[in-house]
Amino acid sequence: MTEAAVGAGGGRPARGRLRSALIDESFVLLSETGMAGFSVAELARRLGVSTAAPYRHFPNREALLAVVAAQSADELTRSMKAAAQAAGPDPIDRLAATAGAYVRHVSDRGAGLDVIFARELRPLRDADVARAGRNLMTLLLDLARQAGHADPPQALLLLEQLFVLAHGYVTLDTEDFLTRSRLSFEDVATRATRAATALLRGNVR
Repeated sequence: MTEAAVGAGGGRPARGRLRSALIDESFVLLSETGMAGFSVAELARRLGVSTAAPYRHFPNREALLAVVAAQSADELTRSMKAAAQAAGPDPIDRLAATAGAYVRHVSDRGAGLDVIFARELRPLRDADVARAGRNLMTLLLDLARQAGHADPPQALLLLEQLFVLAHGYVTLDTEDFLTRSRLSFEDVATRATRAATALLRGNVR
């Protein structure tokens, strides 16, 4: 059982585990409310601690979100790398697989590019967030280059299109817009991958 589950289920985290529990529960809260509804006070309530307790570990809401953003970027990078490797030798299939990996990640963790590259976190200039974001973009740009898009500005434009598509699938699925019957996360990931493949093959020069 995770610290998040312990907190949400009614029981304080074990001594010395509050910091990790706050991070874990942050992912749960983000999956429910998004950035706009993210509240340190709500985290404290869920974990059964005082509203002051989280601030012994994080100076403010943004500092906590920065840790979550860096962890999310690291997890997403690993997931995308694994998905690309599993997609086989075709470079377009490998890049397209990252769209499905993105859907799976956000469905599971609730923290996508809107958290990883959140505007409100930029003033922090957090080194760990910057490192994790660079690693994610390096992977994606390398996959784009392998897929035939060596020019950096064009590769960035293609990645923009790819992740507007992937994030759109996540958003529309969350709003129950895709079908009358809610799809499984894997079904949505498959749809996103297929749509990404069509986009990428249409962009081959």
